[in-house]
Amino acid sequence: MMKKDRNNLNKVENSNNENSKNTKKVKNKSKHKAIKIIGIIILIIILVCVALFFVANGFINSKLNKMQYEPITNNLNELGIDEASNSDSQMSKFRNIAILGVDSRYDDYDTVYRTDCIMIASINTETSEVQLYSIYRDTYVQMELDGEIILDKINHAYYNGVENTLKTINENLDLNITEYAMADFTAVVDLVDSVGGIDIDIDSEEIQFINDYIKDVTKVTGKEAENITKTGLNHLNGVQAMSYCRIRYTTGLDYKRTERMREVLGKVAEKIKAMDLGQINNLLDDFLPKIKTNLTANDIKSLIPMALSLKVKDLFGWPYTTTGVWMRGDFYGPATTLESNVKRLHEEVYGQTDYVVPENIVEISNKIIEDTGVK
Repeated sequence: MMKKDRNNLNKVENSNNENSKNTKKVKNKSKHKAIKIIGIIILIIILVCVALFFVANGFINSKLNKMQYEPITNNLNELGIDEASNSDSQMSKFRNIAILGVDSRYDDYDTVYRTDCIMIASINTETSEVQLYSIYRDTYVQMELDGEIILDKINHAYYNGVENTLKTINENLDLNITEYAMADFTAVVDLVDSVGGIDIDIDSEEIQFINDYIKDVTKVTGKEAENITKTGLNHLNGVQAMSYCRIRYTTGLDYKRTERMREVLGKVAEKIKAMDLGQINNLLDDFLPKIKTNLTANDIKSLIPMALSLKVKDLFGWPYTTTGVWMRGDFYGPATTLESNVKRLHEEVYGQTDYVVPENIVEISNKIIEDTGVK
């Protein structure tokens, strides 16, 4: 945490919590303003597939093959997938893809870093509807790290690699994710610059923190960026936009930070939609090599029929209801409760009206309640 963040953290905590030193309720606006995107990576891939739909197959492959292909295990048990749940007729309609943003700053995706942005693109293969939702990085869940079963923040699962991240999501949310796409810290900076920057409204709280982050991001990326000197609408370059995404110690804490990331991706998506084919081609040549995924070119091309009739639902953050808790000198975000939030997710996103939460998730939920005291 930067020095200024530390100096201001107590002030932010007091403004968010008048009654308790150890916990704070944070309102989660589960029906966030609709942003017509399905995630930065999937969006770009689908856009190019649609744009090149009638172009030679080899040309499409030449673009998609620019990505870093990194396969993972095919063993469902190793990915935390319950085969009985996975074969459920309703869940089998959905293709779930994890879209991960890693705080790696050197394009190496080393596992000493964390997945500070976690999104799930749930594609209904029958209706071509896509539901995109983000999982808050501080969500308190059960995971295995270095051979030990522990409770920790969900973004820490990446310490043991992308497979462990998918396993942790699957085991705690009862999902069937086997596919992922990943971009890192510097990729977002480059992407915003590639679209010519974006317009963002900076409020009085955010301006207190953004310039410290600009200094940090400038140092890491080697790119120049001016400080933000006024509130209101500002045109941000890549460094400034990434710095905006990293602001965490304002009202709403990490939940607001997640909204900022979604806002930035939405602005980028709007600008990409307005690009011509030549501009998209240049953007892909620059950006696709920065993506790491286990999706093959054929996997991605299989999305083309759906892309032509794509319908994107409102974006939201998960858990729907959550509480901030300070424990062991750190901030955690347990769902209230994991059991009820998982049930609601399967009912509302996956249409499982008769869904029963698996016993293992009920047990995890009870462990979280016992550890945090939050119900």
